[in-house]
This record gives sequence, C-alpha cells and structure tokens, in this order.
Amino acid sequence: MRTITSLAGAAALAVTIGAAGAAHAGKDLDAVKARGQLICGVGTGTAGFALADSKGVWTGMDVDVCRAVAAAVFGDATKVKYVPTTAQQRFTALQSGEVDILSRTTTWTLTRDTALGFDFTGVTYYDGQGFMVNKKLGVKSAKELNGATVCVSPGTTTELNLADYFRANKMQFKPVVIEKADEIRAAFFSGRCDVYTTDASSLYSVRAANVPAPLTAADFVILPEIISKEPLGPVVRHGDNQFGDIVRWSLFAMVEAEEYGITSKNVDEMLKSEDPTIKRILGVTPGMGKALGVDEKWVVNIIKQVGNYGEAFDRNLGMGSPLKIERGLNQLWTKGGLQYAPPIR
Repeated sequence: MRTITSLAGAAALAVTIGAAGAAHAGKDLDAVKARGQLICGVGTGTAGFALADSKGVWTGMDVDVCRAVAAAVFGDATKVKYVPTTAQQRFTALQSGEVDILSRTTTWTLTRDTALGFDFTGVTYYDGQGFMVNKKLGVKSAKELNGATVCVSPGTTTELNLADYFRANKMQFKPVVIEKADEIRAAFFSGRCDVYTTDASSLYSVRAANVPAPLTAADFVILPEIISKEPLGPVVRHGDNQFGDIVRWSLFAMVEAEEYGITSKNVDEMLKSEDPTIKRILGVTPGMGKALGVDEKWVVNIIKQVGNYGEAFDRNLGMGSPLKIERGLNQLWTKGGLQYAPPIR
C-alpha cells in the first residue's frame, strides 16, 4: 500500500537509515572483506549456470550472481574464488564456512531455509523438474515410464519428487543413484538408464552441451511434463543479516535495472537521467548504498561489470546462448513473468 510520509516521518526514516548504514558488519561480511575475495560455492559443471573453460574461467547464471555480490562489496566483480560442490557436499560446505555463499541451482524449500540454518536470498531462476529420454524409445509422455530405470542425483529435491510422481501415478521405477554430474550424464548417454531426471533447465543444458559423439542433441527428447516447482536461488548462512542483505539486493538490483531499462551499455548515460527512481537505483541520489553498508555506486558497479538480469539471462541461458531457453516464468512481472524486485528506495 502506498502512503504519504509526513516530514517528521521522513526525518525519522533518514535517521534510521543512517544508523543501519553505520552498523558494523557481521562475521561473514567481515571475513569476506578481510580476505579481499568472495568464496562462492557453485556446481561441478552445468552449462548456462556454472561451467569453467579450459583456462579455468567460470561463466553462467549462478556465476553472475557471485560476480554481482563481489561488485557490490568490492566494486570489482573479479574478486571471487569459485569452489565446485556436488549436490551432497554443498550444504556442508556452506555450514562449515568453506564457502561464503552457495550459488548453485539449489531449490528453496522450507527445511533448507530453516532447519539447515540457511537463508535463501531470492530466486535466480524459476525451474521445474523434467525428464529426458532417448528418442529411439518412442516415449512421448512421462506417463509412459512405468518400469523405467531412472538416473537421478542423491540428496536432492529431484530424488524426492521422482518418488512422489511415480507413486502418485501408480507406476514403478528403478533408480540409478549417482552423485557426480559428469558420471550421471555418462550413465544416461551409455544407456545404463532409460531416463535422466533433474531440473528442466539442466536437461536442456546437458542436451545442448554434453551429448557424446556420434550421438547428437536430436537423438534425445525432453518430455512435456514438469512435475515440480524448483525456485533456484543463492543461499547464505544464518547469523549475518547484513551479508544476506547484500546478496539479496545484488540480485534485486539486476532485476530492477532491467525493469527500468538500465543496461551494461547505457548505465553511464543513465547516470544523467532525471527519473527519481533511476537516480536512487544508481546512487545519484545517495542513501541506498549507505543503508546496505556498501558504496553508493554499488548498482553501477554491478550493472557495468555483470549486466542487468535480462542481459545475464540472455548471455547464459537465453537466445544469446547455445541453450536458447525461453524466458517463460523468468520474464519480468511487467511482461507476464515472476521476476519481481522490491523497490530500491
């Protein structure tokens, strides 16, 4: 609800913001600043989300979240060390302090957000679980998979959803449980299992980038059923709200920048805008950086070095990438999607 703030109320708010901005950083943010580098837990190699090239340079949607946080904290998106984690290792890595943040195709669930001692800071990608099969099987629907062998990663919501789906549809399956992503892909493509199930985006990624010759992407079909909600987002430990805020608002800043047309190419020109909202987002009107405990140019640094949400999506997953995934639910709310950032004000 929009209300008119009185002059007295505005003054009180300014005092509150000033006090919050002066607050001392928590232990996680202190450690990151003292180290001079963010340690980011990513996946072990999924095109579009987190993948290292032959020179060890990481790219992907999850990687860009880490780069955005580094740009907000240090003004330099390169100040990140990437630590590959498997589905089973990832939570221990975060709990033990091996990594500062987990940005690794991880589904936001109640138990992970509470009992494991984590805070999810937003949704990088709205996904859902799907199934991929070899075209030669002639399967057109997941409802035809009774008795199939299914390759699945352990310790994931994928494994739980798989059991629920087959039970609900009164079908049987034989799980082939493999931890490492490259080994599970090899098992599927060698015919050890009939079906590969994981987040649909990962299936598209695997089909585009990992099919071994002489097979091609055209030899595999992703079935139409999406059997779950998989909101994927960055995760931090409980206990340092300021660090969590920086991670949360770094992602929101990318979404907000897209909504207001601020891109990596026009951000300098946008600094001259007379739009009061754009002036707040870019720190021309100061206050937001201080409230967050970072430089007032934090959004400028993110957008100039990483880009807005739409640019990152297109480059890593969308039409500017080999995956060619439609925006779908990940379109901005103004265009019928679910990506929505609270106001930067």
